Amino acid sequence: MNNSNNHERETYNVVFNHEEQYSIWPSDKEPPSGWQKSGFSGSKDECLANISEIWTDMRPLSLRKVMDPKP
Repeated sequence: MNNSNNHERETYNVVFNHEEQYSIWPSDKEPPSGWQKSGFSGSKDECLANISEIWTDMRPLSLRKVMDPKP
């Protein structure tokens, strides 16, 4: 079995950090410090599709707060 088949079967978690930046992380490992699980898991492609749907503004949260202050 080659590595590409292994990756297709792996399950990932969607994770995010305090700046609301998203990534994927293997579900059998704890996310690195500063990252937490979003609650979505699936194949790599499913997780990347989920991120594409929810992460529509690539600016970090701190920059969004400065550029788009709420009254």
